[in-house]
Amino acid sequence: MKTTIHRANTRGFADHGWLKSSHTFSFAGYHNPERMRFGLLRVLNDDIVQPGKGFGTHPHDNMEIVSIPLSGSLAHKDSEGNEHIIKTGDVQIMSAGSGLYHSEYNASKNEPVNFLQIWVFPKLRNIKPRYDQKTFNFSERKKKLQTTVSPELNNGTLWINQDAYFSLGSFEAGTQNKYEIKRKGNGLYLFLIEGSIDVAEENLGKRDALGIEDIQSIEIKAVENSEILLIEVPMSP
Repeated sequence: MKTTIHRANTRGFADHGWLKSSHTFSFAGYHNPERMRFGLLRVLNDDIVQPGKGFGTHPHDNMEIVSIPLSGSLAHKDSEGNEHIIKTGDVQIMSAGSGLYHSEYNASKNEPVNFLQIWVFPKLRNIKPRYDQKTFNFSERKKKLQTTVSPELNNGTLWINQDAYFSLGSFEAGTQNKYEIKRKGNGLYLFLIEGSIDVAEENLGKRDALGIEDIQSIEIKAVENSEILLIEVPMSP
């Protein structure tokens, strides 16, 4: 087993006034040659956008982009004709494919929105761009892991153009859970949204992250009430 730990206070940070963004991996003005990616996971940004503000229309191509609101709501509009609002409890995925333009704005004029913006390199390039979102029941992640994104169709998850899996879990202090790798050769990136956990002989606090390679399964113990995001990704194309 090989592990890579990324503490919350070592992330890159950008304050644009309307946007405060913490970058786990190199992004925009933050460049760290030791933090370029974890396998095919390229970006994990922790963004806070002020009321009524947002990202103007800009292009993307050949990237799988997942957005997870932690609080507040986010308005999305793209050149494929999709126009939606995602809120806490929703997960959104966009396959940029051969190319599109989109914008994202805080849907509220009163409250900030905090969301995770995650990019994964695609399995197939230049596919037709696609968009999807889904509301997931919080009760189905209590004391267990709820898979929200996967490469499998019609199984209640959002489809991703990659052999990757996203899971969310909500655990009470003192409880333990086991995660088994779904595809041989994949690595696991664990991002702690809230709380404190013990995993792979490390203790993680709020917004800490741990990359784990060469494993078949891992045990996670909640030291405090904790909210966890697990991203299982191929380590190479």
